[in-house]
Amino acid sequence: MPVEIARVATDAVAAFYRANEREALRALFDFSVVWHERTYDFAAIDGEVTIGAATIRIAASLAHVERVVVEPARRRDGIGRRLLDGAAEVASYYNCHKMTALVPLASGAQRFFEACGYREEAILPQHTFKLDVAVLRKFLL
Repeated sequence: MPVEIARVATDAVAAFYRANEREALRALFDFSVVWHERTYDFAAIDGEVTIGAATIRIAASLAHVERVVVEPARRRDGIGRRLLDGAAEVASYYNCHKMTALVPLASGAQRFFEACGYREEAILPQHTFKLDVAVLRKFLL
């Protein structure tokens, strides 16, 4: 009987991943991995209105900035930087040695992250939407 490959909803494979992922990571890295992976969200709230938000993912002592969004009228007020600082505090709590972010190369986003202490680590040519992407990092420890 041939194996069928099917597109499924995320929750349809959750139990499979729980049962098999640790062994897959052990095989990938060739050592036993203690894998803590979790997403953390942060919000900048003015009164009762959210004016900014950020999300990081922490896995295996690394933090990755998935997004930072600030309301256009409130940009350049330090809100994005404060969101990243809050995220870095949580990352440090989990002993992350660095935080990374992927942004379009030579963009306003890259300038923002660099102003927040991030440095270019690598360039991925034509990585996302056929744009060159800068991998930025900030060491925490």
